[in-house]
Amino acid sequence: MAHAEGNVTINRPVADVFAFILDGTKNPLWRPAVSDIERVAGKPDGVGAVFKQGVKGPGGRHIDADYEIIELKPNETIKFQVIAGPARPTGTYEFKSLGDSTSVKFTLHYDGKGLMGWLMDGMINRTMQGEVAMLSNLKTYLEGQH
Repeated sequence: MAHAEGNVTINRPVADVFAFILDGTKNPLWRPAVSDIERVAGKPDGVGAVFKQGVKGPGGRHIDADYEIIELKPNETIKFQVIAGPARPTGTYEFKSLGDSTSVKFTLHYDGKGLMGWLMDGMINRTMQGEVAMLSNLKTYLEGQH
């Protein structure tokens, strides 16, 4: 089992931060590992939305990391499930309004299955820790936008 979580306070209103994260096409603006992403046409907005995403893996090779929004509470929670790629964690963003600022908690969780899950656990955990650390990029990007 791999698990990572982090928190950041962003000096922007909760509605702005929530909308930015919900729009997965903005991921390359703050997540350098994302090489390409597009919203899959024909899927609903919000819960059920699917983003076809490619990320840079070991040695710079392309890895599919498509994900689907599985739970949504406006300005409070976005939960997603990775649906393509070698590891398929779930992720949750939790938002809390602090007046003109927003607290964001990001959690990634992966339950590896069988021997392969056990063997890959360390690598997956390091990757997930790196993803959670990207919250500082999110803060920098959003606070630079006005």
